[in-house]
Amino acid sequence: MTDNSRRTFLTKAGLGMAAVAAGGAVEAAAGDDRRLVVGVIGPGGMGSAHLRTLVRRKDVEVAWVCDVDQQRLAKAAKVVKDASGKSAKTASDLRKVLDDKAVDAVFIATPDHWHAPAAILALDAGKHVYVEKPCCHNIREGRLMADAVKRSGKRLQVGTQTRSTAFVQEAMKRLHAGEIGDVLVAKAWNSQRRRSIGKTKPSQPPSHLDFDTWTGPAPRVPYRTNLLHGIWRWWYDFGCGDIGNDGVHDIDVACWGLGATTHPSTASCIGGKYFFDDDQQFPDTQYAVFEYPAEGKSKSQKKQLIFEQRIWSPYVQEGYENGAAFYGTKGMLIVGHTVGWKLYGPRNKLIDQRTGRADLAAHHQNFFDCIRGKQKTLNADVAAGHLSATIVHLANIAARTRRQLEFDPRTERITNDSAADALVSRQYRKSHWAVPKGV
Repeated sequence: MTDNSRRTFLTKAGLGMAAVAAGGAVEAAAGDDRRLVVGVIGPGGMGSAHLRTLVRRKDVEVAWVCDVDQQRLAKAAKVVKDASGKSAKTASDLRKVLDDKAVDAVFIATPDHWHAPAAILALDAGKHVYVEKPCCHNIREGRLMADAVKRSGKRLQVGTQTRSTAFVQEAMKRLHAGEIGDVLVAKAWNSQRRRSIGKTKPSQPPSHLDFDTWTGPAPRVPYRTNLLHGIWRWWYDFGCGDIGNDGVHDIDVACWGLGATTHPSTASCIGGKYFFDDDQQFPDTQYAVFEYPAEGKSKSQKKQLIFEQRIWSPYVQEGYENGAAFYGTKGMLIVGHTVGWKLYGPRNKLIDQRTGRADLAAHHQNFFDCIRGKQKTLNADVAAGHLSATIVHLANIAARTRRQLEFDPRTERITNDSAADALVSRQYRKSHWAVPKGV
C-alpha cells in the first residue's frame, strides 16, 4: 500500500492522520540508537522464528518470553540464554510483560483468538506491537485494533513479511507503475497438502499446559489433543482456517497489488470439507469472489479479487504452489509466495522475472526503524492488516452461511443477512480481563 493509499484508508476508516503524527513524536523522543527492549509472547511455532531472529540482533534485548506451555517456555528461555548469556524473564500471563515499564515492544505470535486482545492490551500499556497474521480473529477486532493504534500513538506491524521482501516490493512498484496496464482483477491461491487432524474426544490437558489461560477470552471449551499446538487454526473459536494461516499472505499481496484502499462491497464463497473426514471446522476447499466499489477518478471502474484454496492438492497452478496473480489490460504478473515472480506483456511474452525468499529480518528492521523514527511508514501497518484480514473473515462467513454478502466498507457491517452480520464479531467469555472494550 502506498503512502497515499494508507492515508485514504485511514481517513475513510476514521483513524485520521493524528495517529501517525502522535506515533512519530513518541518515536523521535526515544532516540535513534537506544537498545530496544522487547518481549516475545507465544515463542513456539512462528514465534520461535521471531525469537531466533531477534536474539541475533545487537540493538535489541529480549527481556521477556511468555507462554502458557512450560515446556515451550523453557525452550524459549534457553534460546535467549544461549545467544546472549543473559536470562530472560519468563511468564505465562502476558500482563506481567506489559507491566514492565522497560519493555518498548512486544512480538505477539499466539493463536489467532489472542492476536487482537493481546495487541490492544499492549498498545494501551504503551508498547509498540508486532502481531502475527491474521491480525484479528474477526472483523470487529480489526477495527478495535485500529482504534487502539490511534489512541496510543504507537506502532503496529502485522506479520505479513512479504511486504518487506525486496523482490516483491520491486514487483509491486512495476505493477503500480502501469507495466501491465490497468489491473482490474487479482487472484490469490493456496494449494498444498495438509494432514488430517483426526477425531478426538475431550480429555484432560497435560500438566505443563495452562489451558485456561490459553483459552483466554474465547468461550470455554474442553481440552482436546487435536486442539493445540498449531491445530487450533482449524477450529472456529480459535483460528481462521488455512485461508487465515497461509492464504492471508497471498491475499495481502493481492490487496496490495490491486491497490485496495477500502473493503470490498460484495463477497461470496462456495466451500466446505470435500476431502478431510476429521474434526476440523473450516473448509478444505474454497472459492471466494469479492467486488470492490469504484474509487478515485474512475467512478465506474470496479475491481475484483478471487481466492482459491485446496489444502488436499499439492499441485501448482500458474507455476507456483501458493501465490497471487494480477490481470491487467496490457499484461499479467504472477507472484509465487516466497519463490519469485514473472511479468508478462501482450501475447503472453515474458518481460522479466525474479526469484527470492520472504525476508523476516527486513520486516523486523522496518518495524524497529519506525519505532526509532528512522522510517515513517510501516510496510504492514494496521490498515493493511485489517484490509487483508477482512477478506479472510468475509470468505469464511460466506462459506458458513452459504450467502452472497453485501458489505458496507464504512460501517464494516453485513447489510443483507443478520445471521452473517452476527459473525462480524464473536462471543467472548463473560467478564474475562482480555475481552476488548467495544466489542
